[in-house]
Amino acid sequence: MGILLLVRRRKDPKKSDMEPIYALLRDRARHIVRRYPQPDFYRNFFQAFKQSRRFAEAHPLLIELRAFVAAHIEDDFGHGLEHAIKVTIDAGTLMVVEGESAGFSVMLRDRLVILVQCAGLLHDIKRKHENHAIKGADFARKVLKSYHFSPMEIEDICLAIRNHEAFKSTVPLNTLEGGLVSDCLYDADKFRWGPDNFYTTIWDMVSFFKTPLSRFIERYPAGMKGLADIKSTFRTQTGKKYGPQFIDIGLAIGKELYELILTEYVHLI
Repeated sequence: MGILLLVRRRKDPKKSDMEPIYALLRDRARHIVRRYPQPDFYRNFFQAFKQSRRFAEAHPLLIELRAFVAAHIEDDFGHGLEHAIKVTIDAGTLMVVEGESAGFSVMLRDRLVILVQCAGLLHDIKRKHENHAIKGADFARKVLKSYHFSPMEIEDICLAIRNHEAFKSTVPLNTLEGGLVSDCLYDADKFRWGPDNFYTTIWDMVSFFKTPLSRFIERYPAGMKGLADIKSTFRTQTGKKYGPQFIDIGLAIGKELYELILTEYVHLI
């Protein structure tokens, strides 16, 4: 989406798997990314992030589900396990923050963290398929029947997966809690459209599809516009406040990279 629309994605390629120009541009892009500060979200919600990470790394149910996802996710197409884990932890962080703001009990908030982290692990399990969010939700519904969830909890997780695509219609949730699971997943997924996009994602895509550099540059401005459009789509209160900064950092990195390509590598286009 945005720049992600340029081409589709795969697992982070090694230099030997990429055309030399893309291996070089990836290294240059990563150097640019490292010069930018982390989004404020991680500093301002450091404790919530640590709490979410502890759940993701230590809760038996999440450990079991992560192993299942690792064995079944189509990891050569960009939205692999690393992406899923980042979304999982950020979605849990958002739930901690939003749950406290909503006045949820600790027990309820922690249960919702588990639900949204399950959604994060599974949300791109069918990424290679057309209408992947719908197919992913259907697949998750079958998988989760073997886990200790109520029918309503399974429905909340699956509708969150169903609703995680940008610029598409959503299915309404039956409860405030279910709606929050859906919104936290969406926002955490869209955080990846910031620096992560230029550190990993676009290089996965061009490597998988062997995209000519001329085609990459031709579609670059439209991709940047799509990236900018995501700023107004964040759904939680925390996402609306902090999500646009992720995108602004991504846009600044993208602009710098674009100018670098047109200055130093124009002879290759």
